[in-house]
Amino acid sequence: MPNMWVSTGLGLALIVAAGPAFAAEKTGRFSGVAAYYDKNYHGRTAAGEQYDPGKFTAAHRTLPFGTRLKVIDRKSGRSVEVVVNDRGPFTRGRVLDLSLAAAKALHMLDRGLARVTAEVEAATVRP
Repeated sequence: MPNMWVSTGLGLALIVAAGPAFAAEKTGRFSGVAAYYDKNYHGRTAAGEQYDPGKFTAAHRTLPFGTRLKVIDRKSGRSVEVVVNDRGPFTRGRVLDLSLAAAKALHMLDRGLARVTAEVEAATVRP
């Protein structure tokens, strides 16, 4: 009997921790705060790719790598399409980390953060 409670508790903890990410998997749409990668970052993504600040990419906690998102800045109405190729953000209250190119296209460099709505356009599962 105790094992059942441990399993159930862990499952509930994972659902609660996923928050907006879990909602994205259910509805294909989520909202929250987005940030962007530091201009000096040149590391690798969780998908194993070299980060390219000129590409339209994003980090999301749970969506599969290769998922295409339409990201809409709720203040300006501008939008971009990005591909999920990294994990994050790991700062509480944020739903996406955007590449420098995506942030520039949304005109959010001066603000640093933007309230966004993201819609799943397509999911392509990558190995």
